[in-house]
Amino acid sequence: MSERIGFITRVQSFSACHRLHSKSLSDQENKQIFGKCNNPNGHGHNYKVEVTVRGKIDRDTGMVMNLTDLKEYIEEAIMKPLDHKNLDRDVPYFADVVSTTENLSVFIWDGMAKLLPPDSLYEIKVYETDKNIVVYRGE
Repeated sequence: MSERIGFITRVQSFSACHRLHSKSLSDQENKQIFGKCNNPNGHGHNYKVEVTVRGKIDRDTGMVMNLTDLKEYIEEAIMKPLDHKNLDRDVPYFADVVSTTENLSVFIWDGMAKLLPPDSLYEIKVYETDKNIVVYRGE
C-alpha cells in the first residue's frame, strides 16, 4: 500500500482586544480606513482558530501526528501569548504591526511553525467573527 497523506485540524478559541491603528498613517487616515475599529479604547473579539497540519499517515500509529502534541503546541503558540491579552500592548510583535486578523494569522503561523515538524503546518484559519475569516498558508 502506498503512503497516504492526511490533514488534521484542531480548533481553539481565545479572547483578545485590539485597536486597528497604523503608526504610518495620520489619525484622520486611520479613522477613515478602520472606522469604529480605530476606537482609542480598542474593542474585543472571541477569536476561533483552526490549525491544520499535513503529513504522512504513520503505518504503525495511524496518525499524522499525535493530537496531544498539537494541543500543547497550540497552548504555547496561541493561548499563552494571545488569550485575554491586549494585542497591541501585550504582544511585542504588534508594537509595529497593525493587529489585523491577517497579521494575527501570520503571527500564529510563525509561532506554530517553530514548534511543528518542518513543512507540516498547512493552514491557519482565524475567525474574527462568524462572518470575517482569514486563511493563511505561509505565503
